[in-house]
Amino acid sequence: MKRVAIQGVLGSFHDIAAHQYFEGEQLQIICCSTFEQVFENIKRDPTVIGLMAIENTIAGSLLHNYELLRSSGTTIVGEHKLHIQHAISCLPDQGWSDIREVHSHPVALMQCRDFLSNHPDMKAVESEDTAGSAEYISKHGCRGWAAICHADAAKLYGLKVLEDHIEDNKHNFTRFLVVCDPRKADFLRPLDRTNKASLVFSLPHEEGSLSKVLTILSFYDINLTKIQSLPVIGHEWEYLFYVDVTFENVIRYRQSIDAIIPLTKELKIIGEYEQC
Repeated sequence: MKRVAIQGVLGSFHDIAAHQYFEGEQLQIICCSTFEQVFENIKRDPTVIGLMAIENTIAGSLLHNYELLRSSGTTIVGEHKLHIQHAISCLPDQGWSDIREVHSHPVALMQCRDFLSNHPDMKAVESEDTAGSAEYISKHGCRGWAAICHADAAKLYGLKVLEDHIEDNKHNFTRFLVVCDPRKADFLRPLDRTNKASLVFSLPHEEGSLSKVLTILSFYDINLTKIQSLPVIGHEWEYLFYVDVTFENVIRYRQSIDAIIPLTKELKIIGEYEQC
């Protein structure tokens, strides 16, 4: 049985993503209030696997999670892309005419803005979690309240789905990273199918420094799929660059890393895994 730490409660999108990624396997889900607690669980018990969201096609990147990942000492061993779908749910004996408040995570509320604008009589109330809102309504019997969550979460907590697929954009996906203690990485990733890597590095404050790195990656046929810069706290105008690359030839990938090391400062490979 695998023990997987997630941010959120059972029925959350993290929970759904974990079960999809480890489909067919027995899981013990460790629910955490914060992403920091996910990494604390891995630190306390190296056998624990972490799963965390890193970017959404609408809301963008979760910038704080990049720093947590870099400083945690964990490594990425996989990724999973989840189609985000929202439903509005309430207590089983209630209906549309009873709903006065709609509770959910602020991002979920934002992603259902058009739906909510068509129901001005319903007050949108921000909460910490989508599935957590469903759990709270079920546990406390909150009449007149509805939750925006995944339909599976509504079912888990015994709520009635009034309407499914209420999200504004039907092409809404979140990318999750699977992380673990580096000593356990080779047991969790398919070494023969590794074709993606995540790197982080800083650069000298010189003209063209980033361009030189990108030119070398291109020379070795390394495909840059994402680049995210974050400021180095306490060092004005210095940045850390988080880069995702994909490759077909692992030897040329290794050669490209050797080639850019002299051009970067503190280059760190934070994961090598199979592209989703």
